[in-house]
Amino acid sequence: MQNLKADFIIVGAGSAGSVLAERLTANGRYSVLLLEAGGDDRRFFVQMPLGYGELFYDRAVNWGYLTEADPGLAGRQDYWPRGKLLGGSSSVNAMVYIRGHQADYDEWRASGNIGWGWDDVLPAFRAIEDNEAGENAYRGKGGPLFISANKKDLHPLVENFLAASKECGLPYNPDFNGLNQEGVGYYQMTIKGRRRNSTARAFLRPAMARKNLRVLKYAHVTKVLFSEGRAIGVEFASRGQTYQAHCAKEVVLSGGAVNSPQILQLSGIGPGANLTDLGITPMIDNPNVGAHLSDHQGINYTYEMMVPTYNNILRPWWGKLKVGIEYLLLGRGPLAKSINHAGGFFRSHPDLARPNMQLYFQAFSTVMPKPGQRPILTPDPFSGLSIGLSNCRPTSTGKITLASADPLVAPRIHANVFANDQDVAEMLDAVKFLRKIAAAGPMAKFIKQELRPGPMVTSDANLIADFRERSGTVYHPACSCRMGPDAASAVIDARLRVHGVGGLRVVDASSFPNQISGNLNGPTMMLAWKAAQIMLEDHAAL
Repeated sequence: MQNLKADFIIVGAGSAGSVLAERLTANGRYSVLLLEAGGDDRRFFVQMPLGYGELFYDRAVNWGYLTEADPGLAGRQDYWPRGKLLGGSSSVNAMVYIRGHQADYDEWRASGNIGWGWDDVLPAFRAIEDNEAGENAYRGKGGPLFISANKKDLHPLVENFLAASKECGLPYNPDFNGLNQEGVGYYQMTIKGRRRNSTARAFLRPAMARKNLRVLKYAHVTKVLFSEGRAIGVEFASRGQTYQAHCAKEVVLSGGAVNSPQILQLSGIGPGANLTDLGITPMIDNPNVGAHLSDHQGINYTYEMMVPTYNNILRPWWGKLKVGIEYLLLGRGPLAKSINHAGGFFRSHPDLARPNMQLYFQAFSTVMPKPGQRPILTPDPFSGLSIGLSNCRPTSTGKITLASADPLVAPRIHANVFANDQDVAEMLDAVKFLRKIAAAGPMAKFIKQELRPGPMVTSDANLIADFRERSGTVYHPACSCRMGPDAASAVIDARLRVHGVGGLRVVDASSFPNQISGNLNGPTMMLAWKAAQIMLEDHAAL
């Protein structure tokens, strides 16, 4: 590899890195080298929206992490899929587009992160969007990211779910990304036409036509290089060889909530005692690197239905043939969508100021999965349906630590789920409310029986035991390199610069000061959009 030099080096071509690469190269003034540990996103099951079930355990596109055994999950290890390809996790996720609650960002600003309140981030959200439903004071039109309204070709039981939720006191919400978040409705999707609209498709592919952007795939960054207290480049492994790349201006870590803290620690920035124990000389002793890890925990309640669900069409061979032809010829049908057609946000207790729980409606079920599979395309052999939920603002936090000084060894993920009584109490109230929705007339008239956890599970103790045994991540880890004005409690400042060192920023979900209420792909894109603006401002002022 020749001439591995650029103004900026970005580590990771995911939800943040792809946006950064597009923004930093747009004016033509700066060169960017984008390093991605994985490969290409031009794969059939990546591009087909419902194909993400086939990618869940595919190590060709997936880091496939396992957490440490977690007491909060009855001693289980949880599986954390993370995208390892162009587009990162936006190339393997369920494509639900949610911004989060406005108060989430006001909390960012209130914690000392000037420029990150709701009024500050709204212009970036609007600039990114090409919203199918149109433009208003909250939504954007004409931006690089097309967002599907997702109101056509939905399963008929979606309307029953919405009606049942209304009977339980939840209003219909036409736009979770508008003025209000609370209520139920249709999920907007990062889908365009018949294809997934990942950040690779919406941002990176157009930028790759520019001469000032170079993208290297299968380039696994192992550490940041420093000189006199400033980042000057990175070391990376590629196809069995080790290389170095150097930058004139900055290195930006966009590896996500697992990989960014791992790279910082491998580079000597992190909890000093732990690094020393592994033979790594600490450059900056900051115990916040990898700490404060936050993730949403989810669980499904599953029902056998008296009417057909997607199980009936996706399970048999003739059904697969039918939906395959429909998708390939018409770009329609179940394969052209996520499985999460609808959902919403609710408060598990009326005294709460804003929603703390998210709902997911799925007109299919997989209570009989094969080991090592997530069989979205081969669901249960009966009419099944799932209603899921996840917590929005858990108070339990975990950490990312190194397992080894070898950069190719996966780090340890200590998820620390349900460690606080508040999280347990909120989840208990939430699963009881979920059952109320299923018991409401519009849903109950079509339900044959509850399969998971089953009607025998009724006491508080048994409900808690059930969600400890069956719940798991909904794939939204964040906050492990969190933003804050003080190095005593944070890793980066409000301009996303790593405390105590020059020329190094972290731009991804690990940068979040606190967890966002909802799916993280949208907020991560917004963060990267604003980060690019900040970086361009900083370098224009030099």
